[in-house]
Amino acid sequence: MPLRKRKAQLKTRAGKAAVDGYGAMDARLPVSELAKQLVRKAFPDHWSFLLGEIALYSFVVLLLTGVYLTLFFDPSMTESVYTGSYAPLQGVRMTQAYTTTLAISFDVRGGLLIRQIHHWAALVFVAAISVHLLRIFFTGAFRKPREANWVVGVTLFVLALLEGFAGYSLPDDLLSGTGLRTAATIMGSIPVVGTYVELFVFGGQFPGNDVIPRLYAVHILLVPGLIVALITAHLMLVAYLKHTHWAGQGRTNKNAVGSPAFPHFTAKTTGFFLMVFGVLALLGGLAQINPVWNYGPYRADQVSGDAQPDWYVGFLEGALRLMPPWETDIAGHTVMWNVFIPTLVLPGVVFTLLFLYPFFEQWVTGDRREHHLCDRPRNRPTRTGLGVAAIVFYAVLLVAGGNDVVAFSFRVSIEVMTWILRIALVVGPLLAFALTKRLCLALQMRDRRRLTEGQETGQVTQSVNGDLSESHRGLSPTARYRILMRDVPRPLERPAESPVPRRRRLRTVLSGWYYGDLVELPATDEQRSRIAERTAPPEPVREPEV
Repeated sequence: MPLRKRKAQLKTRAGKAAVDGYGAMDARLPVSELAKQLVRKAFPDHWSFLLGEIALYSFVVLLLTGVYLTLFFDPSMTESVYTGSYAPLQGVRMTQAYTTTLAISFDVRGGLLIRQIHHWAALVFVAAISVHLLRIFFTGAFRKPREANWVVGVTLFVLALLEGFAGYSLPDDLLSGTGLRTAATIMGSIPVVGTYVELFVFGGQFPGNDVIPRLYAVHILLVPGLIVALITAHLMLVAYLKHTHWAGQGRTNKNAVGSPAFPHFTAKTTGFFLMVFGVLALLGGLAQINPVWNYGPYRADQVSGDAQPDWYVGFLEGALRLMPPWETDIAGHTVMWNVFIPTLVLPGVVFTLLFLYPFFEQWVTGDRREHHLCDRPRNRPTRTGLGVAAIVFYAVLLVAGGNDVVAFSFRVSIEVMTWILRIALVVGPLLAFALTKRLCLALQMRDRRRLTEGQETGQVTQSVNGDLSESHRGLSPTARYRILMRDVPRPLERPAESPVPRRRRLRTVLSGWYYGDLVELPATDEQRSRIAERTAPPEPVREPEV
């Protein structure tokens, strides 16, 4: 009895302390207002919206494991003779960076597990951002009012690439050193100032004595700080602008439908975080990655055979290998176009196009309304075709990054393989665009048949005359609603005045190319009116007059 009374007293005191603490915070900070807004926020239930959460939780795992690794890693490039527990490398001269990496792998309790979880989390982080951006692109979730969030997402992707390369280079093994040698060549290819940039970054002629400590500062301080700031800004924008959602009963362009933040979403996302952490832990414990002890320390006069970087920078390696050996001598100086164009010009053009695409599509359509309903990719065949063409372009460059391995595996000369990939780099995206666009239009035709004829049942009947026919059943209201609820712009009409300004003429041509191909769906006037009403943008909030 006294024990039960003691428990009740402790429970009462804990509750009173929690209430007093909350009251003290609420008196100084807008806790109640923020909590009210957060609890009322609706989160979508569709699986495609979990891709961003995978990226977020992978980054959390990166931070946790990175803090542990920082306690034991020394980024110094001072050389000494290795006397550690890994016998094959005893007596070999190496930098402190490589020595401490070996110590983490073989001498620190749990060090190898944490190292491998960290590396796998980095790969999953970049992959999740990539697929998340693709989901946003194909569904049109970058449109007004989310253009700024698209820019933040692409910036996060660029920073993730930089962060991955910096972390990949820190062990100073033969494989990562080969990547740094490539980076030095890229810096040196910049016309006029390339040599000075290389000397500044490396602290002298390659390999220098400063690049690993500088990359370490970039890897653990500068880039993570920027990523944390951008993730915070991204989440704030998501909370303010609300999520997009797929068309469905009760879902319009004027509302946000989903599970409430508490308790439904909180419980689900906590479990999902534990799942992501568990999968990364299993990968770190069971799937070996980046065994630096097999490569040995970096030596400027050596190179690792079959050397390929991690997949997210493999496209740069592929672009280097496919570029013809173009060079120009100007006043005794050599301009290495074969390095400068594929590694600096090409990525610059690609990421510039990514940053500007939402504004380009808005200019082509002339549509400045707010959009909160996701597009079905089939209803935007040109945009979908462009996205698939970009994926094929990247895939060819990625394969080209290992053209020596591919040529050896298929017993083809590396020259033949290089020319095959050069042709594929030009022809592949064009074919992918054409096929994807035709496939999207075919899927629209299928939707039209489903609306007019109904859903196939799979039952075939034979008449007395021997004719075979398949029976159909009507579509469910949910399926019919999902098909009909689409908001596709019409091509801009050619202006009547003459002469037409070139900019206006270009915009009209691009608009016709984007939206000229469309399969009309059978709908009554009443249905079209309801679709227009539900896809109409929300009305702007007006301040009350004083």
